[in-house]
Amino acid sequence: MARKIYGIVVYALFAAAFLYTIGFLANAVVPKGIDDGTVRPAWQAIVVDLALLGAFAVQHTVMARPWFKRHWVPAAIERSTFVLAATVLLILLLWLWQPLPASVWTVGPGWARAVLWTLYLGGWGFLFFSTFALGHFDLFGLRQALSRNYTEPKFREPSIYRYIQHPIMVGFLIAFWAAPDMSAGRLLFAGVSTAYIMVGVRFEEHDLKQQLGAPYTEYAARVPRFVPRPASKGRRGAVSDDRAAAER
Repeated sequence: MARKIYGIVVYALFAAAFLYTIGFLANAVVPKGIDDGTVRPAWQAIVVDLALLGAFAVQHTVMARPWFKRHWVPAAIERSTFVLAATVLLILLLWLWQPLPASVWTVGPGWARAVLWTLYLGGWGFLFFSTFALGHFDLFGLRQALSRNYTEPKFREPSIYRYIQHPIMVGFLIAFWAAPDMSAGRLLFAGVSTAYIMVGVRFEEHDLKQQLGAPYTEYAARVPRFVPRPASKGRRGAVSDDRAAAER
């Protein structure tokens, strides 16, 4: 019972932080956006913000590795513990982020702003859809916590994963860069997060090749990482729905 409560509470906390992040990056709806707060000297803000982003990246990189999972976290709550650690660091980032409000670009025409806002929300929607295609409740630890005899999802190729390897990351990238008003702070967030995604998917792919062998190697050679190509359309293969897709 304790494991089930733990998994449910962690998932609820994650969901709240995730929804807050959507408003945070948009500077809308939530009490504190990415450009809100006391403006300090730029170098101080950059140091703090890089430290927050770095802590998030280190947690994702270390806790996603197979050796960490095997030796440091009980298997029954491994995924929920990963999600909890990531959520705590995300909350710290949202709370402690130092604004850099200087404008990098502002899109003027109303139609162009509408397009960018649509892309922004569409990126989050695409990300959300991709988690369900992969196995949303596996990905965020809820099924692992609630199941008495949990087994890892099998190696398969669900929907959008037939065309790109990392649709969740594509959703993040769209949401990070589709900004009608780009401040220096949001540019720092988007740039560093994008760099980490590019590095993080390499770690993930390395682990999946070690874990899954030839089927994943063939899939990775055939299906592009981020942008679909005509040659991959309609072709069948195998892709792991391993939870590592969100472990960056």
